[in-house]
Amino acid sequence: MAEFSVRVSTGDAIGAGTWNKIAVSIVGTRGETPPLRLDHPGKEFSAGAVEDFQVESPQDVGPVLLLRVHKAPLLLSAPVGAVARDAWFCRWIQLSPPRGAPLRFPCYQWLEGAGSLALRAGAAKVSWADDHPILRQQRQEELQARQDSYHWKTYSPGWPRCLDEKSVKDLDLNIKYSVMKNSCFYLKVSSAFMELKLKGLLDRKGLWKSLREMRTMLNFRKTPAAEYVVKHWQEDAFFASQFLNGLNPVLIRRCRHLPENFPVTDDMVAPVLGPGTSLQAELERGSLFLVDHGILSSVHTNVVNGKPQFSAAPMTLLYQRPGGGPLLPLAIQLSRSPGPDSPIFLPSDSKWDWLLAKTWVRNAEFSVHEAVTHLLHAHLLPEVFTVATLRQLPHCHPLFKLLIPHTRYTLHINTLARELLIAPGQVVDRSTGIGVRGFSELIQRNMQQLSYSVLCLPEDIRARGVEDIPNYYYRNDGLKIWGAVESFVSEIIHIYYPSDTAVQDDPELQAWVREIFSEGFLGRESSGVPSALETREALVQYVTMVIFNSSAKHYAVSAGQFDSCIWMPNLPPTMQLPPPTSKGQTRPEGFLATLPPVSATSDIIIALWLLSQEPGDRRPLGTYPDEHFTEEAPRRSIATFQNRLAQISREIRDRNQGLELPYTYLDPPLIENSVSI
Repeated sequence: MAEFSVRVSTGDAIGAGTWNKIAVSIVGTRGETPPLRLDHPGKEFSAGAVEDFQVESPQDVGPVLLLRVHKAPLLLSAPVGAVARDAWFCRWIQLSPPRGAPLRFPCYQWLEGAGSLALRAGAAKVSWADDHPILRQQRQEELQARQDSYHWKTYSPGWPRCLDEKSVKDLDLNIKYSVMKNSCFYLKVSSAFMELKLKGLLDRKGLWKSLREMRTMLNFRKTPAAEYVVKHWQEDAFFASQFLNGLNPVLIRRCRHLPENFPVTDDMVAPVLGPGTSLQAELERGSLFLVDHGILSSVHTNVVNGKPQFSAAPMTLLYQRPGGGPLLPLAIQLSRSPGPDSPIFLPSDSKWDWLLAKTWVRNAEFSVHEAVTHLLHAHLLPEVFTVATLRQLPHCHPLFKLLIPHTRYTLHINTLARELLIAPGQVVDRSTGIGVRGFSELIQRNMQQLSYSVLCLPEDIRARGVEDIPNYYYRNDGLKIWGAVESFVSEIIHIYYPSDTAVQDDPELQAWVREIFSEGFLGRESSGVPSALETREALVQYVTMVIFNSSAKHYAVSAGQFDSCIWMPNLPPTMQLPPPTSKGQTRPEGFLATLPPVSATSDIIIALWLLSQEPGDRRPLGTYPDEHFTEEAPRRSIATFQNRLAQISREIRDRNQGLELPYTYLDPPLIENSVSI
């Protein structure tokens, strides 16, 4: 008889404890014990408890390989529903054998109903490092069970594939919102909905009476950034600055040659450029930048409240004065075909002509941001990373341990989005100018041109030629965070992969990369997204890309949505009149008539308020309370990563003290580890 000490840690979330019977079987090189009941007087496995048990093995099983955890109802006659409800969240189990050091078995999983779960000791292992057939078999069985649980489906042709579940009600507890997060989310939804419903705004399908009336939306919620928008939204410098530090800071690129269908002349831009220079001289100097919303060309438009809506595909030329000063808009063309019916709008035009042209650009920003930058790049692709991780990497794999915190709640929020946001008849269909069909067209178009470099921030910055444009805080802060993530990932990779050959010889890693390529990027080789990885350097870049896009990039393009939209003329979700075909015709009443109706404004503001802020149960970037890594080396790397993020935050906050409008959308303590809202 061998006596083992067993210490069990139960999670502290609501509902984490259980009344069920828990037993363990110890699997060694020479055999496996029968289930050994973990029992002592009184209630066991309460939420937050860490408890000690003594168990006796009737045989010597040899060096321990695995621990099987068994969960069964206290009463065999308990109804099936009661068993399912009594789930248990096990954080970890520590086994102390009669001789030798204690073994920690990380779990961090919900066990629903009756069943068993095999746990590995904490040391991360790549498959070629497993030297016992029982361990190799356990890896295969775990992956097969996961692949049986998580399936792919095509939600819409040309989109990345996604998890095959129709409703969040169908999700298992390991990928579902916690009770607290779910409660906070629906409390926010219901309070916002009731507030605007009782004020009569959600049901009011007509126009806003005036810009002054629109200010009443600030009574709903307001932030310092939103108040700044209200005060400065008509200013050219603020309009241009949003391409750098607003909610869609990824389109602006240096312009060396004007597009042929954008015939800007020297006379047009002379008032802004000033004397002693020319358009060609500034193009050669590199001081001109272009924001091109051409992806919107001929996109499907929607019907809102029974009224056809309109869209434009503008081009915006911007100027950065040498030696400093704000970025400024030079010219805007609202169509792809220049001519008498497609004037180029200029800052020297009448106030309302120029303001309307800028507002059309902001409407284009809404459509491209919400469909492509936010939905596709910051939600659908992280979902691909998440599903592939669950299907192809076992719990003991170092990449699973590294990546699983960055997948938390992603499948829940995306499944919820398919239910409540982008389903036919829901928010996107009710209240945006291009509707679900237009969103789908934009996603399909972007998928045809999406490249790996767009997802790798340093390469994206170089490709757009914006390395040196001043006051580009998204770039500055983003590159610091990318560098911190990259250093962290590099340390972890070099711990577990001693050579490039070790990367090539890891079949689970290669299956993960291959599945992301085929299911997420639809096997399109022209994307440059790898379908296999050959070197440690390539693996470091790839994993950095996954973590950055699933955390910092998502927050950067999500957190500012409410700040930008609460003053609706700054980010109109739809336009009710067609783009102007001549100058000198716009009046204040025509400007108002072009803007979204009250109901659509309210609908979108509620949605973007919800999507801009985590509803509780947060885990900021670099926060890893679930200790999947138990070895000293990766734990040191985590501590170094956390210290670097803290330093980046201090630098950002010091800089922000001198800014009239602080840039907070990449401050590490505010960034969530994963896409969870």
